[in-house]
Amino acid sequence: QGTETEILYFRYLASLLPNRMVKVDTKGHSRDTIAVVRKAVELREQRRKNHSTSAYDEFWVLFDKDDFTDKDYENARALANREGRESGHSNECFELWFIRHFEMLNSAIGRNVYFKKLSSLRKVNYAKNDAGICEFIHTKGDVIKAVDRAHSLEALHNGKQNAAWNPYTRVYKLVERLMAHIENREAKY
Repeated sequence: QGTETEILYFRYLASLLPNRMVKVDTKGHSRDTIAVVRKAVELREQRRKNHSTSAYDEFWVLFDKDDFTDKDYENARALANREGRESGHSNECFELWFIRHFEMLNSAIGRNVYFKKLSSLRKVNYAKNDAGICEFIHTKGDVIKAVDRAHSLEALHNGKQNAAWNPYTRVYKLVERLMAHIENREAKY
């Protein structure tokens, strides 16, 4: 769903992996959460019909709760699940994943506070199109702790509908799988 931050981040991670191991496709899919999932389904079908390309091992769709309705957020999650897509959904926004590299955050705060925290950590005003944030996160932060911190949020929110899981990010599962490839180890989640 994201048009800047997520693209930069996953392209950065992809640069650490063998060539063509990860394809980051984001062009024109940020209208809303459900449109993002529908576009992922469409891309999968296009790839399935193209016999000159192999199928993806995993196919992830990422979207944020942001200001979308609880119903749209839940419907996007449900559609991804029905279509066999993994979803890296975040509530409230993707930047929570960045914060997780530096601290445990269990309180629901607005994305503007995330941006202020990132500015303070980096000592530069955070901007969604800042390519340097990705390297900063991976060199100054702790991705292993970020994965574990994000995973621990699931127990905190157990029993609630996902739209009420705030803060939460499921991006950790995708990143953990990518980091396992980068570090030549088994993924924890």
